[in-house]
Amino acid sequence: MGEALIGGVSIKRIEAFAAREAAAYAAARPRTRAALAEGAGAFLDGVPMHWMRDWPQPFPMLVARARGARIEDLDGHKIDDFCLGDTGSMFGHSPAPVARAIRAQAGRGLTYMLPTEDALAAGRLLTERFGPMLWQIATTATDANRNAIRVARAVTGRAKVLVFNGCYHGTVEDVMVRRREGRTEARPGLVGQVADLTRLAVAAEFNDLASVEAALAGGDIAAILTEPVMTNSCMVLPEPGFHAGLRDLASRFGALLIIDETHTISSGLGGYTRTHGLEPDIFVTGKCVAGGVATAIWGLSRETARRFGVYDAARAPGHSGMGTTLSANPLQFAALRATLAEVMTPENYARMEAGAARLSAGLTKAVTRVGAPWHVVRVGARVEFICAPGPLKNGIEAEAAHKPALEAAIHQGLLNRGSLIAPFHNMMLISPATSRAQIDRLVAAFAEVLGQLFET
Repeated sequence: MGEALIGGVSIKRIEAFAAREAAAYAAARPRTRAALAEGAGAFLDGVPMHWMRDWPQPFPMLVARARGARIEDLDGHKIDDFCLGDTGSMFGHSPAPVARAIRAQAGRGLTYMLPTEDALAAGRLLTERFGPMLWQIATTATDANRNAIRVARAVTGRAKVLVFNGCYHGTVEDVMVRRREGRTEARPGLVGQVADLTRLAVAAEFNDLASVEAALAGGDIAAILTEPVMTNSCMVLPEPGFHAGLRDLASRFGALLIIDETHTISSGLGGYTRTHGLEPDIFVTGKCVAGGVATAIWGLSRETARRFGVYDAARAPGHSGMGTTLSANPLQFAALRATLAEVMTPENYARMEAGAARLSAGLTKAVTRVGAPWHVVRVGARVEFICAPGPLKNGIEAEAAHKPALEAAIHQGLLNRGSLIAPFHNMMLISPATSRAQIDRLVAAFAEVLGQLFET
């Protein structure tokens, strides 16, 4: 029998490479190790947020400072950042207009549950950037998606939400489902899960309009909630006609169409929705929309807002179940206004697109050189290498293409060579601050890592 392979690479070679890279990382960070030994014990499992354990390195990197598209860690290593806070800092760390706005607002108060002139300006800018919606502000895209689902259920009188197998919509509990052998089931591993999620959601397959139509035919679907491009594991692009088909099916069966652009805001000015002319009933995005300050937005089409107004006027008084105390605070609006007006610009997107095209071409060349059975995919400023042939069509194929052990080894190897990419998948982002030299360094590091993994 031949040697066992993952993504075309020997498992033994992956393990040996990963061990060497982990040892090199640890040896290069004595100050970080000492600081963690002294201070991490106050946190559950040694980290302030559990997913900070998901990075591949043997212990977390402690960041001392970040600027533009570079991070410096506690041991003084300067690292080209292509993770950019998993899109939260897609326009770079602390863009100058946002930093100025934060400093100015800090002297005027941080929260007071009332709007400001910045809020009014931000509303106008949201419409200019994303289209003629009626807007609300949240703190995270998870919150925005929860609110959008509530509105959809309110105006349709239906309970269920249709999502796609392998989707990403934050930590909205109601849609934590997957599709297995044609049936919807709760995702495995959910902490403390007690509700039957199959009563609240249905999972269909991305790019499969027949599965969507079959689910909608039951008449109990309030909304289709979808990313324009699947991004949670390995990127899956929509096939021609898929989004037009979703719009038609939603209208025909009386469901709302919710577009979640939390990751695909990388697609271009106005996100994938504006770039490709989609027509959602509800639009959601977050992450980088306020330059890194925790902010999300959700907007209703005018018809959806009218329908919700009718519902809202007739409902009993009391808690709506939507909103949090710190949402729509003045710091958010100051940062949101600065980002929309001065950072989220056509010029910056053009620069990001050019850099991402350069990165995609370089990664593809490296993959081809070693004969890896992989492919590279790009959505605007977002690039991903996938350790399997492509293109991928749906969540089933995306899950099968995900190679955790191989990907973790590559991520660690890239970090040791000065480039940081997202830990949850193989995503890399280009910001307006990312230089050609940084892109070329990442391509060179990727080629070197592949050379060691595929050498004969």
